[in-house]
Amino acid sequence: IDLEKGRIVSDEEIKSEIATRHPYKSWLANTQLILEDLKPVEPRALRRDVSLLDRQQAFGFTQEDTKLLMSPMATTGQEAVGSMGTDTPISAMSDRSKLLYTYFKQNFAQVTNPPIDPIREELVMSLVSFIGPRPNIFDLVGNSRRKRLEVRQPILTNGDLEKIRSIGHTEDRFDTKTIDITYASNEGAAGMQGAIDRLCERAEAAVAGGYNIIILSDRQLGPDRIAIPALLATAAVHHHLIRKGLRTSVGLVVESGEPREVHHFCCLAGYGAEAINPYLAFDTLLDMHKRGELPAEVDANEVVSRYIKSIGKGVLKVMSKMGISTYQSYCGAQIFDAIGLKTDFVQKYFTGTATLIEGVGLEEIAAETVSRHADGFGNDPVLRNSLEVGGEYMFRMRGEAHIWSPDAVATLQHAVRQGSWQTFKDYSAQIDSETARAQSIRGLFKIRLAEETGRKKVALDEVMSAADIVKRFSTGAMSFGSISREAHTTLARAMNTIGGKSNTGEGGEEADRYLPLPDGGKNPERSAIKQVASGRFGVTAEYLVNSDVMQIKVAQGAKPGEGGQLPGHKVDATIAKVRHSTPGVGLISPPPHHDIYSIEDLAQLIYDLKNVNPAADVSVKLVSEVGVGTVAAGVAKARADHITISGYDGGTGASPLTSLKHAGSPWEMGLAETHQTLVLNGLRSRVALQVDGGLRTGRDVVIGALLGADEFGFSTAPLIAAGCIMMRKCHLNTCPVGVATQDPVLRKRFKGTPEHVINFFFYVAEEVRALLAEMGYTHLDQIIGDTDLLEKRGLIQHWKARGLDFSKMFFKPDAPHEAVHWTERQKHPIDDVLDRKLIELAKPALDARQPVSIELPIRNVDRSTGAMLSGEVAKRFKHKGLREDTISVKLTGTAGQSFGAFLARGVSFELVGAANDYVGKGLSGGRIVIRPPENTKIVAAESIIVGNTVLYGATEGEAYFCGVAG
Repeated sequence: IDLEKGRIVSDEEIKSEIATRHPYKSWLANTQLILEDLKPVEPRALRRDVSLLDRQQAFGFTQEDTKLLMSPMATTGQEAVGSMGTDTPISAMSDRSKLLYTYFKQNFAQVTNPPIDPIREELVMSLVSFIGPRPNIFDLVGNSRRKRLEVRQPILTNGDLEKIRSIGHTEDRFDTKTIDITYASNEGAAGMQGAIDRLCERAEAAVAGGYNIIILSDRQLGPDRIAIPALLATAAVHHHLIRKGLRTSVGLVVESGEPREVHHFCCLAGYGAEAINPYLAFDTLLDMHKRGELPAEVDANEVVSRYIKSIGKGVLKVMSKMGISTYQSYCGAQIFDAIGLKTDFVQKYFTGTATLIEGVGLEEIAAETVSRHADGFGNDPVLRNSLEVGGEYMFRMRGEAHIWSPDAVATLQHAVRQGSWQTFKDYSAQIDSETARAQSIRGLFKIRLAEETGRKKVALDEVMSAADIVKRFSTGAMSFGSISREAHTTLARAMNTIGGKSNTGEGGEEADRYLPLPDGGKNPERSAIKQVASGRFGVTAEYLVNSDVMQIKVAQGAKPGEGGQLPGHKVDATIAKVRHSTPGVGLISPPPHHDIYSIEDLAQLIYDLKNVNPAADVSVKLVSEVGVGTVAAGVAKARADHITISGYDGGTGASPLTSLKHAGSPWEMGLAETHQTLVLNGLRSRVALQVDGGLRTGRDVVIGALLGADEFGFSTAPLIAAGCIMMRKCHLNTCPVGVATQDPVLRKRFKGTPEHVINFFFYVAEEVRALLAEMGYTHLDQIIGDTDLLEKRGLIQHWKARGLDFSKMFFKPDAPHEAVHWTERQKHPIDDVLDRKLIELAKPALDARQPVSIELPIRNVDRSTGAMLSGEVAKRFKHKGLREDTISVKLTGTAGQSFGAFLARGVSFELVGAANDYVGKGLSGGRIVIRPPENTKIVAAESIIVGNTVLYGATEGEAYFCGVAG
């Protein structure tokens, strides 16, 4: 509104005036230079005295890097996909020399400011990067002499890099300085500190000398030169220049042989690299092509371009996990948690990055770097002609340690199949042994027994029964589709037998599993927990009313920040029918729930679900990361009954390998933070807190309880008990034991029984009982959140792990009057909803299928109208519902959110007026008509009649809107 002129100014006029206020086009032409427009420059050669193999080994390349990660990228232009999660130690606890990138875990958005969908919202995503000094954003005169170099995407070919290196010869406003980030090998690990200091001084001097592009290069690596880790060099220079007030005067480009997978590039970008040239990755791929290790149909000229394309897609996906849409916003944003790095090291070189567990500093990082250098230029006969095997993603001899070793898998299966308690104790001893215990954070914890705390041991028969303990157990969310019906129903039968809960996962459930037994009892194949994920596959009113818990999957441990994935070859006719999809077409859930963009939206979905099935609890699944406690507090306030904290090492049927390894954090961290935050905010008593992700033994359960968990989720372990042999081929549909396949021939090989799974859970419960007795307690509730009973193990000899500090996790909130476990029910405001009246008026239809017509007014405080009524229809008449228009409801007014949510077949809603967001959410066969009043002066075609996110998750039905949505 223009008050001076006394008129309303249109949106179009305002934008037009702003767009023509200055000569933006000429300003852009004067300050922008596009890399593609520069003349080609011949790339320079690497040192001739260093072989490709030596260089690869010095930078830590493994056979897995080349075969599992890089080969699929160069072949398909897509990230490599894997399965089954990770069971290797965090870098700070690994015996092997680890790259610095692996100490950082990607952050991701949960609930608020959600992830972007990089596939469906590709329009707003960009990899464009600008290199050079930042312009003055307050210059509205156009006098800037600064110019910036635009690159279409940040991964530079060797030719692109040479253009930048020599740009000063043709462009007078650019001058590039290449700074060597290697140092003399005779200085060893002790020399790295001085080398970094000199590097920062040289970068500062370069900027002061007028250079506005700096290339950090490790091309001089050789037997006489050790390369500073590229991430450390980049972050050190980036923060040094920030502290000196010079960072906006220069662009940073990294020329390194170290990065080769998506996470490496993301870390470099996150700590300041505006462009990256992975020259060794290119040389490696071209050499693989030359030696025939890539498919013949892939042309040599395409190898590098496909690899770059796959890296770009991966970087976009990682950016989108935090809701970031442009590379310019991601560059320097530091969207990571540090796991196991010392605070002083992080604050000096990675200033502002969060770290909950500390221990490893520059000394250890330098030692690992020197160790890799020695591998490349030493005399180890094993490495003379080939790369190290790796073993990060698959168990390999001489590879990285795995908790699920072949011996552990075999011992567990023997124990549950033979019903042997002694064999199970052997399995637990393997998992909890000194070697295995150094593979997880909780492995370094010591549980304080009765004699250490001044208590007395209690007799085992005084401790709560195993039958009561197993009621706190559930199986994880493994979808029907990712695993076979045989495996899925075996888990359900086992959990229903012991009084625990099985979880459908996000793929729905076949309706015949809801049918009661002839005696009226519940079907033993019915899963108690029904998951509601972002794809809403199989989510109908019938599905929801057949649940005891409705779980909203906000994130998944193996791939937080992105949606579930089911390859097309696993989507057969049965799976497609259950998921309401098309056979043979792969399914990927969107990273966000498009009806959850805030904590208030989550509260609305909880309200929707509670209306459909008032008798069931609503759970929200989150993934461990720094800050998850704050999110969990919001979830509790949104009236969730149950919260699951999942660790990054949770299993999966299919996930990009980058996410599987590098996103999320161990559940010990997230659980401790969540429990502490809920207690401090007086919210802990309202919600049941569950932990899941890599639980294997009774000791894991007790540690989970001590850190704050009421309940415990198991996925991989019961699956192994049922027959899984950890082939890690779930995504290929070739599981040889019939667990993770839809192939009818392979499914016949499934030999698991519910009794095997039952045996596993009771053995775990007996271990819990034995530990409680040794600690002097009779009930799990007595130890929940009591971190005084945990301490770091003494005499840790591991050269990296011995310095880890867990004090932040062991913090015990000073809140003596607050409950520390779940003691009360959430108060859901559903007693006086409009549906109560609709159900009463629709009794003839519900009791005798008699048609009824109802007319009522509606107000915007009436939310989720139709959801509770549809729940009643689905309970009585299943998904088939009633005949068309059996329940005909005419409402007048403005409806609140989620009007017609999960509306069942046979229910017709006509709304004369308008409705807010989420109309027809999860529509399950009903009909919705919304129109303006007949005598209104409103022009329907120009007026909004329904809000945003209409028909999200709808599977069946009809909707007619006379007006505009938005």
